[in-house]
Amino acid sequence: MKSRFHGTVEGAGEELLICLHGFGESAAHFQPLTATLGDTFTLVALDMPLHGSTQWEENRVLEKDDLVALVELILQQHGKERFSLLGYSMGGRLSLCLVEKMASRINHLVIAAGDGLRNNPWHMFVTQTTAGNRLFKYNTYHPRLFFTLLHTWRRLGLLNQSVYKFALHRMNETEKRELVYNVWTNLRRMMPDKKRCKQLLGRYNVLTLLIFGKYDRVIPPVLGTRFADGSFPCKILVMEKGHQLISAQLGLIIKTNL
Repeated sequence: MKSRFHGTVEGAGEELLICLHGFGESAAHFQPLTATLGDTFTLVALDMPLHGSTQWEENRVLEKDDLVALVELILQQHGKERFSLLGYSMGGRLSLCLVEKMASRINHLVIAAGDGLRNNPWHMFVTQTTAGNRLFKYNTYHPRLFFTLLHTWRRLGLLNQSVYKFALHRMNETEKRELVYNVWTNLRRMMPDKKRCKQLLGRYNVLTLLIFGKYDRVIPPVLGTRFADGSFPCKILVMEKGHQLISAQLGLIIKTNL
């Protein structure tokens, strides 16, 4: 790859914890975890393409093997063969993609408010079909229809208030819509095979923590109970929060349950 990935290294623990952030965030988002996890883990957080200071220079989208190569480089730099993995929101989907490829080398998996536990029909349409992606790009610069539908769905009760506000916040400016379009398109190959992931987590006995916010209407806790079917070692934990979970409290919960 010609691209240059930026990241942070925090803590001095023996075990390596690779952290993948949410949409519109960066590696710095994980800094609050250092106080509680830094004596157990060395936390390596990465800026994903089109985020933070990472420079994505490829004339193509991100592939799962790109993530694998990146993790392999981190392991080599730190002299490690194994690692644990923390994915928050969008990073949850990326983490599951790594599970597909590297489950045999993962000690623990933590997914907080994780995207990827279900297939969102709109996301699938605009990233996995040519027509959907063209419509998505058109909407980026001509959003009137999108906002009309958004307001109509809200009035009809087809969209809860939290999701309505979330979508409005993400799409109310051209620059924001461009970021959503570019990130979703760049990560369109990051679609984990959930059945395969569960098989591998069970085969390699990877203890998994699925952590949710009780008041999160975007990634509700019920997704955890659907995903954790007893085929792999898993704990489901619910915090008294919304979607934003990264905090010293989250670090303490992770430390207590691993």
